[in-house]
Amino acid sequence: MIMTAAQAEHADVIVVGAGPGGSAAAYHLARTGLDVVLLEKTSFPREKVCGDGLTPRAVRSLIEMGIDTGSDPAGEPGGHLDERATGDGSGWARNRGLRIVGGRVRLELPWPELANWPDYGLVRPRLDFDELLARHAEKAGARLREQTAVTGPILDERTGRVIGVRAKTGRGGDPLRFHAPLVIAADGNSARMALSVGIRRREDRPLGVAVRRYYRSPRTHDDFLESHLELWEGAPGASRLLPGYGWIFGVGDGTSNVGLGLLNTTTAFQNTDYKDLLRRWLGGLPPDWGYTEENATGPVRGGALPMAFNRAPHYRDGLLLVGDAGGVVNPFNGEGIAYAMESGRLAAEVAVQALARSHGLSRERALQAYPHVLRQRYGGYYTLGRVFVQLIGNPTVMRTATRYGLPRPTLMRFTLKLLANLTDPRGGDALDRLINAMSRLAPAA
Repeated sequence: MIMTAAQAEHADVIVVGAGPGGSAAAYHLARTGLDVVLLEKTSFPREKVCGDGLTPRAVRSLIEMGIDTGSDPAGEPGGHLDERATGDGSGWARNRGLRIVGGRVRLELPWPELANWPDYGLVRPRLDFDELLARHAEKAGARLREQTAVTGPILDERTGRVIGVRAKTGRGGDPLRFHAPLVIAADGNSARMALSVGIRRREDRPLGVAVRRYYRSPRTHDDFLESHLELWEGAPGASRLLPGYGWIFGVGDGTSNVGLGLLNTTTAFQNTDYKDLLRRWLGGLPPDWGYTEENATGPVRGGALPMAFNRAPHYRDGLLLVGDAGGVVNPFNGEGIAYAMESGRLAAEVAVQALARSHGLSRERALQAYPHVLRQRYGGYYTLGRVFVQLIGNPTVMRTATRYGLPRPTLMRFTLKLLANLTDPRGGDALDRLINAMSRLAPAA
């Protein structure tokens, strides 16, 4: 439906942004019977800069949404999804764990077997992963509006509360208005909705930058995610050590997603040509892996990783922040999709409870619980992550950790659980209990 400038659309909740966080929020809201409008500024399919790797933490969120990770994506409504023969032909490439490469050590760590999390991960390009989630939310009852760019909030003139959004649609830029008692901002690192109500980025929280490119490669069916803790300009050990960390994820469709990341805790953060850094690192890898210019299937793309609650508060005057808009990326490993989907579900649960109450203090009290829920879930863990990124920003610390830590399998299993945030809250092993105790004792971020 195309509305004129004089028309407005009403809903119970407006979700701005149909990435993983926004689509997860819209799905869980719609499942309760609420009227949800999901606004996406582009049209599907569309690319996003990402490593495309999904840890067991992200897989659990997909399972909670009822998404079949073994079904044919062409069967989803909407008709845009391609029919890539990924992995088992379903659109998903499964992986068994994480391979860590550092110095002369290559250590394969299977995902831990836990009661609370699946024992496998997935890889799927954001080109159709995001559409899969958005169509799933639409199937649950959310009203998806593509090519609808939100231009700002609608504020109550008396209270200053967010009561909707202004938007424009299509190339003509027709003005639209959407009204709802609650708005969920899932508009990514740009965080335009948060900025519009004065919620700005915290400079004391870590920020990362990542670049990635797709290459045709014989390693496309690698069933381990691969992380390189040392980036060498040429031959390992015989060339200059570059700042950052790298990844190689087999996509299963004939290509690999290859990329690298840097943190703003390293002195090289502001003065690095990331595309050139990627080129120099790949130049030192074995040529038969295929990560050469002639095998590239597209350009190098990059984006920011807002970490450890680098934007707060997560709720203000009718607006809730989820995903990158709230800076919920894991500072230990740069993982964003799992935390976007989890925060989207948590925001939906809070919204459902709030909207079941009458207007006024009772509803506001329910909404104010959202930041507390996030801090309880991630606060102590993210504080540990902030200490971690400060440490690894020092090249000497990183080299020492790689040299003396990688050869110790028990220590690396602990590290995998810590970095991936995969522990059982009750009944786990000694490593689980140690990590959980550390997170509880650390002050909330």
